[in-house]
Amino acid sequence: MGRFVVLAILLLLLPNTVGKAGSVKCIQSEPQRILHEWHKPGDIFIGGITSHIISLLSEIRFTEVPSGDWLYVPILITKFIQHILALVFAIDEINENPELLPNVTLGFHIHDDYTDSRTTFRATLDLLSKSHHFLPNYKCGSNGKLTGVIGGLSADTSLRMEEILGLYKVPQLSYGSFQPTVNYDSHFSSFYRMVPNEALQLRGLVQLLLHFRWKWVGLVIIDDQSGEHFLEVLQPILSQQGICSAFIKRIPKTHPMCTIVEILEKIPNQISVFQNSRANAIVVYGETVTFFWLADLLWWNDIGMSLLISEEKFNLSSGKVWISTAQIDFVSNNFQRDFDIQIFHGTLSFSVHSKKVLAFEEFLQKVKPSLANGNNFVNSFWENVFSCSISNSTTIDDCTGEEMLQNLPAPFFEMSMTGHSYSIYNAVYAMAHALNMMYSSNRRPKAVPRSQDIEPWQLHSLLQKISFNNSVGDEVTLNEHGEVMDGFDLINLITFPNGSYTKVKLGRLNPKTLSEKEFVATDKRIQWHGGFKQVPPTSLCNDPCQPGFHKIKKEAELFCCYDCLPCEEEKISYLMDMDDCVSCPKDHYVKDGDNVCIPKIIHFLSYKEPLGITLASFTISLSLTASFVLGVFMKYHHTPIVKANNQSLSYSLLVSLILSFLCAFFFFDRPIQITCLLRQTSFGIIFSVAISCILAKTIMVILAFLAIQPHSKMSKWMGRKLPIFIVLSCSLVQAGILATWLGSSPPFPDVDMHTLEEEIVLECNEGSTKMFYCVLGYMGFLSIVSFFVAFLAKNLPGSFNEAKFITFSMLVFCSVWLSFVPTYMSTKGKYMVVVEVFSILASSSGLLSCIFFPKCYVILLRPDLNRREQLIKKKK
Repeated sequence: MGRFVVLAILLLLLPNTVGKAGSVKCIQSEPQRILHEWHKPGDIFIGGITSHIISLLSEIRFTEVPSGDWLYVPILITKFIQHILALVFAIDEINENPELLPNVTLGFHIHDDYTDSRTTFRATLDLLSKSHHFLPNYKCGSNGKLTGVIGGLSADTSLRMEEILGLYKVPQLSYGSFQPTVNYDSHFSSFYRMVPNEALQLRGLVQLLLHFRWKWVGLVIIDDQSGEHFLEVLQPILSQQGICSAFIKRIPKTHPMCTIVEILEKIPNQISVFQNSRANAIVVYGETVTFFWLADLLWWNDIGMSLLISEEKFNLSSGKVWISTAQIDFVSNNFQRDFDIQIFHGTLSFSVHSKKVLAFEEFLQKVKPSLANGNNFVNSFWENVFSCSISNSTTIDDCTGEEMLQNLPAPFFEMSMTGHSYSIYNAVYAMAHALNMMYSSNRRPKAVPRSQDIEPWQLHSLLQKISFNNSVGDEVTLNEHGEVMDGFDLINLITFPNGSYTKVKLGRLNPKTLSEKEFVATDKRIQWHGGFKQVPPTSLCNDPCQPGFHKIKKEAELFCCYDCLPCEEEKISYLMDMDDCVSCPKDHYVKDGDNVCIPKIIHFLSYKEPLGITLASFTISLSLTASFVLGVFMKYHHTPIVKANNQSLSYSLLVSLILSFLCAFFFFDRPIQITCLLRQTSFGIIFSVAISCILAKTIMVILAFLAIQPHSKMSKWMGRKLPIFIVLSCSLVQAGILATWLGSSPPFPDVDMHTLEEEIVLECNEGSTKMFYCVLGYMGFLSIVSFFVAFLAKNLPGSFNEAKFITFSMLVFCSVWLSFVPTYMSTKGKYMVVVEVFSILASSSGLLSCIFFPKCYVILLRPDLNRREQLIKKKK
């Protein structure tokens, strides 16, 4: 209701202020010096400095001053009263514990510093002097002795306090400072932090961004030294992990705006950086003021739209994931009761690790204005949060004192202990345990320890190695740098239409083990903002490159911004956003139009495939046929047709043909070392013997004709030695070539992955191609010689003259092998083996059929022609 009243007043006054130079000024006021403090006596006391009033920073409230200008005034942050109550609760709990500090009463003295430097120094000196009068360096009081100070919430406040407390060696336990420079400087030896090292939070933040593949993120930081240090440390880590900052928005600590017109004129510039960026993930680093700044920005954006001053309303309520650091708490004040907090629904927030303290919730239920006999903290809190008056105001309803804290929305007050309050709770217990150890070590028989005997500087040696378990079982330990050895909780903020929210713990960052699995296990529990069309949302500079494309950098832009180009031929990209396409493994190939590597089929001439079965069947059939012919010749060895054609050479030729058919089996099935060695060697030597036999038979036919001529001297060459010599000499030459081949570069099993795109060819590598063609060349030489000799003798007379049959057989043989060479060289894969097997079978079949089938015909079907009389008759 107060929001609308303020707006109405502003609207009425707007015509009188717009357009008048100097009529409206920017004024930053001093915080109201209402002394907020809370004192409870004790033998020794713990000082506390808190910041529960944000001046010049938070939601804006205007008040008119006599000059007609508008003035910012401080606003109470009601939620921070829990920090004070946590300290009070911890001290009361310790005083009621007979085992901790027996016979010693702890007291406290709490001051508010108003987030103002001068007030912080003044409050620190007041703690040291124990007096309401400002008497630096004097201890004007007798009740209780200061042993330590807890505070403050911000790094700036903690460092200002340390400038004074360090001089007196008074231990200071900060519950909100993450400034890392205070860890290692000896000047801050009396400074302790009840929060973990910020480096752990940065590591967790980067792991979170990597887990969701958010590579284009916005950074919102507070404009001070801590914010700049955050950037200095974080940005190199982001770059190393392939993450870019889409923009960096620095949040001022003060609002330099005054009039509505001035504010609304600056809104487009302020909010457009969020609206126009493709960054859906925005990291917010700073303090609570950062949250107020965002809330102010959104609120004034709504006002500008309602006043129709801005032509365009920038909608920031959809498509953003806010990621806040542990220093930020989600708070509101009376002027933000109507603010729609659901814009922050789904926020991922880091928080100092805490556990639920049930006794604290019971303590809060008993908090009333009368708790501290009218102290300023509770009274101001009560009046602000319940919009009532304790001082019997005539314009505001009186407070009954029976209002219930649990009915307040979470942005105004939480019943469960927050991370900051939990740190305060542990800080009080750390001081108590240190004092207890000191009293125990000083206790002597018949001696009663006095608080005056304890000096604050004596606690340092105990605090530097303090370790204890608090009331909920958490171990609290300070390391050598004065930091608590604890972790962070990852929180998902879930908001409700009534302006409240709840926190769901997703995981924990432990300083001992930081693993991405801590995020993976909780993905399904995260509630995202309803404005996202897909979850988890993306946060990239451009649409990701789909499989089949790769990234290429855009000129003059950050490396996170890129174009997508299709992969080159024979390359693929099987993941999103690959930097480059990759070639498939050698045993895979890329099918046209498909972005996937397909395993190549293993390729060799197998007995199991139709082609292999067919060739194997022909091989067996032809070898059996040759064996049958040999059997016929051996059975009818006494017949003239067998005797007349050099019986031993015919047997040798038939055996060679049988072996030539059988050697084709070395070319079948998966190649191994032994088969690779026997393939070409057996083929070469067997065919050389076969052709040598044919050459010998042809020469013997010519010599037989010449020997029957009158006065011929060729009869002396007739006999068994010459054929044997011809066969052995011709075969030994081929054997020498084969021996040289095997000795220098023998064949071996090989895998050819490149010849055929879709197949892996298992083959026998010839080792030396030159030697292979030497074997073929020598065999061709013998064939040509045999052909010419037989051609010259084809017309010689004689009933059983073989020259004409040998001529025709050698013509077939040479034709087969002359066509083999170009065919073999133009064929790939297993079909090269098929060509060679076919050539072996075809050439051997030509020799068998042309030389021996006519004789078998005579022997088996025309025995009347296989007689000596027939031979003599034809000679005559």
